[in-house]
Amino acid sequence: MAALNRWFFGPVPLARVAVFRIAAYLFIPLDLLVLRPLGSQHASATDLYKPLIVAELLHLPRPTPWLIVVVTWTLIPLALAAAALAPSGRWQRVLGTAIFLLYFEQLIISFSFGKVDHDRIAYVVALAVLPTVAGARLRGSGSAESAAWALRCVQIAVVATYFLSAFAKLRFGGIEWVNSATLVRAVMRRGTGVGRLLLDYPWTLHWAQWGIMLMELSSPVVLVLRGRWRYAAVGVLTAFHLMVYATISIMFWPHVLCLLFAFLPTERLVRRGAAGAGAAGSTAPTLVGGQDAHRGAAGETVPVVGDEPVRPVGQPPEGRDAQEQPQG
Repeated sequence: MAALNRWFFGPVPLARVAVFRIAAYLFIPLDLLVLRPLGSQHASATDLYKPLIVAELLHLPRPTPWLIVVVTWTLIPLALAAAALAPSGRWQRVLGTAIFLLYFEQLIISFSFGKVDHDRIAYVVALAVLPTVAGARLRGSGSAESAAWALRCVQIAVVATYFLSAFAKLRFGGIEWVNSATLVRAVMRRGTGVGRLLLDYPWTLHWAQWGIMLMELSSPVVLVLRGRWRYAAVGVLTAFHLMVYATISIMFWPHVLCLLFAFLPTERLVRRGAAGAGAAGSTAPTLVGGQDAHRGAAGETVPVVGDEPVRPVGQPPEGRDAQEQPQG
């Protein structure tokens, strides 16, 4: 239980949540205006509207053209304001909660007119938990257990998307999903130029099905990887999505956003910029051994769960680092 608590609540830099929050909110206008626009014509197609179970349980109203316009054009300015102002405290919670509720409603309306896209699972979780982290600022140097909890929730949702996708494949398609021409059919339906080239080598698509299944079933391992191993796993998963986009033009945009910003130490990008400004005379956070020395409220070094260990300034190197030090 103690190990689980350390994994769930080990302090994580607040700046990482701030970077994630800005990226998540800036994605909303892109999603609603470009990737998945929801026009008033949806509300007119009453024969296509089949409310999801969650919509019935929550007694959500039947969408009308006016409701769609209000939800969309209220959500976009709120998201832009939250990303630009990066408010803290009460306003952060109010804005973040409003954005989550409006996006959830918009998503339910959209999915009630067609298929449910599982690339939004982690993103919806992110919108729900990000407002719970107080004091997350780009230039902040503190760490917090609340930041760890929020990022862990998103990480679990990302991994669950992969694992449950494999479960669904086996549940509805059986073992034949990996032994049949699943990807060949997908390429024939909506393949790109790159994808159609692979039709001349169908064995590559057959083995790719096995690779996808093994990758999705083994995805929970990413949750316990640390340092370079975690970065390598995130790189493999990102490369997989890029390959899918290159072959059949399907891209899980919000899912990849959560994959990158929840698993990687994105706060280092901000701190490198601050270090550059520090060279001109301002104070910048100290980089120790290539890692950020995250400081607590009292100035002590706080280890960040999932990152490589931080060696405090002035402490002599140990192990291999000590052997590599020049003598004399």
